[in-house]
Amino acid sequence: MYLQDFDASQPDGAMTEFSAKSGECLEPGSKIAKDSEVIEAMRTVYDPEIPVNIYDLGLIYTIDIQADGNVYVEMSLTAPGCPVAGEMPGMVCDAVADLDGVGVVETKIVWEPAWTPELMTEDAKLALGMF
Repeated sequence: MYLQDFDASQPDGAMTEFSAKSGECLEPGSKIAKDSEVIEAMRTVYDPEIPVNIYDLGLIYTIDIQADGNVYVEMSLTAPGCPVAGEMPGMVCDAVADLDGVGVVETKIVWEPAWTPELMTEDAKLALGMF
């Protein structure tokens, strides 16, 4: 399920929230995925306009893997006007929900703190020629 909400009271149709939810609850007692596995799944997701994965771009702010295997993610985008803003949370949810040991995944885009290039890994900066 992908959710996109726009604030119709704003003249420019400003974004109020982009979020997505995917996956199914795990059976009690199931083995839970590790942080490193969730991060590797996120590294398979790319902004179509930037040849670096979203994790190394520094777009992932929060990864909360709960005891029942559900995962909550807060992320940002490089710019509020990103053309894939409505799709990106779903792409993250789908990538993480495909892992063994993951239940329901919820991803929400947040705008605070604002993303800056300083959040990128050294590998991302190298790939984008920023050194």
